[in-house]
Amino acid sequence: MLGFGAAKHLAEQGYDVTLLDAPPNPGGLSSGWRTPQGRAVEAGTKGFWYQYHNIFAMVRELGIPWPFTDFETSGFWGNDGQLITQAPVFSKLPRLPAFVGQFVHTFNMFPRLPLQDRATVLPWLYTAIDLKSTLDSYDRYDKMTAREMLRNCGVSDRAYEFFLKPTMLVGLFAPPEELSAAVAIETLYFYALAHQADFDVCWCKGSVSDRIFLPLVDRIRSAGGKVQGGRLVTGVLMGDSNTVAGVVAKNEAGEEEVYQADSVIFAVSIAGMQKLVTATPQLAVREEFRGIMNLKTVDCIAVRLWFDRRVPTRFPANVLAGFEQDTGATFFDLNYLQDEYRAEPGSVIAADFYHASTLLPLSDEEIVRKVHDNIAKCEPGFRDAQVVDSAVLRFPRAVTHFSPGSHQYRPRQQTSFSNVFLAGDWVKGVDHGANGLSQERAYVTGLTAANRVVDLLGQGQAATILPVEADEPHIALAKALNSQVKSSLQLLGVRGPPFL
Repeated sequence: MLGFGAAKHLAEQGYDVTLLDAPPNPGGLSSGWRTPQGRAVEAGTKGFWYQYHNIFAMVRELGIPWPFTDFETSGFWGNDGQLITQAPVFSKLPRLPAFVGQFVHTFNMFPRLPLQDRATVLPWLYTAIDLKSTLDSYDRYDKMTAREMLRNCGVSDRAYEFFLKPTMLVGLFAPPEELSAAVAIETLYFYALAHQADFDVCWCKGSVSDRIFLPLVDRIRSAGGKVQGGRLVTGVLMGDSNTVAGVVAKNEAGEEEVYQADSVIFAVSIAGMQKLVTATPQLAVREEFRGIMNLKTVDCIAVRLWFDRRVPTRFPANVLAGFEQDTGATFFDLNYLQDEYRAEPGSVIAADFYHASTLLPLSDEEIVRKVHDNIAKCEPGFRDAQVVDSAVLRFPRAVTHFSPGSHQYRPRQQTSFSNVFLAGDWVKGVDHGANGLSQERAYVTGLTAANRVVDLLGQGQAATILPVEADEPHIALAKALNSQVKSSLQLLGVRGPPFL
């Protein structure tokens, strides 16, 4: 979505914009992603959280029918098929101060996590206050694993295994042992802690491609922009020593095409950028591009199952804890969430695996059987249901892995080329509260990259970027006081608290 947002804004400002996308049908479903019976399948199930203000604003601006469900509840299941907890719709409950509201409104929703275990999470909440308290505090947290941080904060093993680990596996797509503590803190703060309602999530009522991307592509084209599918960017054209004059791409026939440009935005994944750096000596000689080669990625699998009967589910969205070692897992009731499946005679279930490297070698049949077994543990009505159609989509190196120490290698949007900018959830230095593995962050970086083009070329207006809701007064005060204390202690040569 990030590159499409940038292209939309620049086209609307009168620029001659060309968006190059490797898939043959930008914004649409790939013709190759179909079940054996010909049903179209989308890659993964994407949530849209309460603080996704810019994405929601873009959809409203498109003037299309509202594509999202209401905010929905979700269930967290243990690997024995018993419910660990559920996430209510916080925005429908009386609003209380941040941290307090989340605790009060879920107090009776953890039947298998005793209060004494939940209480061990409280010291960890201090890290959200402390993350950016001094000039070096973020880097110190970044070099620590999230698991080490939680252990040092005194979080119990039960609270970790039953709740925090599965939450990070589905929120950041990697186990805490392999995550930067800094990114874990800022991501959970954005998604769940900063305000009571932040964890509320809605879902697209159909495929994201049909409901959002295709109207977005139409808007780009109606504003005069070009959207070219089946074009894989393979190199750059140099201008003078500090500029790029264009890019080289291969079309579906394998022929090279040259696109002249006054400015270039690379809005791609880490894996895509690494391929481009490897193939392009003009990029490889520059330090910030070589640093990208140190960044890591995560493998994902998306599965969709059609059953021979309708089986009701307790929750439309579900998180599975400990079903696969160090692999995040979710499943979704598409009969409930998506309009096109409401009248289906049988259940339609989407299931996703994150950090799925150990599952990639399995056959489609083995993965389908694994998903069926997992669902049946939580919803016994599926035990006797038969799978009548299915699709398994594998995505190696699909998303960003925010590993410990990775912050030093993440580039900023402005590159050492004066007219080349980067966009993606993996760039750093974007002054916006949407953090971590986030569609909102990716989209915002596309808009900020477009604004840098406007500043450089001097035509049109900057895109309006909506901020996340400000810190609540008690949180802002705690951050200010903590920063003052920590800065004073550093002047005295004291670094603390001890778990840092």
